[in-house]
Amino acid sequence: MSIAFTFPGQGSQHVGMGGELAKSYATAARVFDEVDEALGQKLSRIMWEGPEEALTLTENAQPALMAVSLAAMRVLEADKGVSLSDKVSFIAGHSLGEYSALAAAGAISLSDTARLLKTRGEAMQAAVPVGEGAMAALLGADLPDARKLAEAAAQGEVCQAANDNAPGQVVISGARSAVERAVELAPEYGARRAVLLPVSAPFHCALMQPAADAMAEALGKVEVKQPAVPLIANVRAAPVTDPNEITKCLVEQVTGMVRWRESVMYMAGEGATEFYELGAGRVLTGLARRIERSLGTNSVGTPEELEIAAATLA
Repeated sequence: MSIAFTFPGQGSQHVGMGGELAKSYATAARVFDEVDEALGQKLSRIMWEGPEEALTLTENAQPALMAVSLAAMRVLEADKGVSLSDKVSFIAGHSLGEYSALAAAGAISLSDTARLLKTRGEAMQAAVPVGEGAMAALLGADLPDARKLAEAAAQGEVCQAANDNAPGQVVISGARSAVERAVELAPEYGARRAVLLPVSAPFHCALMQPAADAMAEALGKVEVKQPAVPLIANVRAAPVTDPNEITKCLVEQVTGMVRWRESVMYMAGEGATEFYELGAGRVLTGLARRIERSLGTNSVGTPEELEIAAATLA
């Protein structure tokens, strides 16, 4: 049995996340304290008490989701004796989750990761004025159809596939008018439904180039080490271990497509049969089942789920 650890992205946040972990494990509480200190703000208070609008802000949601993932990871390692390098064959994270994965595998320090994600969130939000960009989920459409649709709807504006999440679930991103045209045209391109997403910016498309430049600069000031296990990079859907290549992939993924379906298929093809989603929510657990029904899937975001995972992984 080969194991993969995955780490969720934006959209999985909810007020209260990580609170029970902090109450149940001193190790988890220390993670939240360290993130608060690194950012110079009481992010943990926003996570546990809200308001939801503050938590949903990209600059808060990104480091907050990472903190919950790392709290779960640190408890597994420090309190339960689960060694990532001994037990896990691959790590992968959805968009911002890639940073969580790298922090979990010791490639980037927790404090640096928190600051990088704060910068990433701010830069992504600032790259496009609010209201000028949009994203839409295409339900029932596969990647080739989504790409044809995006091309047809672009009409000289940016419109491209941003997330290939699972069979029949692709997200497009770009200029609002182009994405709205795509929503109208979607049935002609194999989509059962097209839904505009409640996001504050058009992530993972060419409009995010200013944010990619900001991340190249920020990552240049941070030490990136070789991870304890291979990272399946969003933009490559293949293993990356070299620190320079990891940095390159992190910059590319700001404007590039998250190849999640291919990433899960790669890990499954290499023998990974059990997938553990560390952090808030169950989004990646659901996607893994849609991508390959034979996979064992496990969510690790609450004390109860953590105890079950620890027993299974022991």
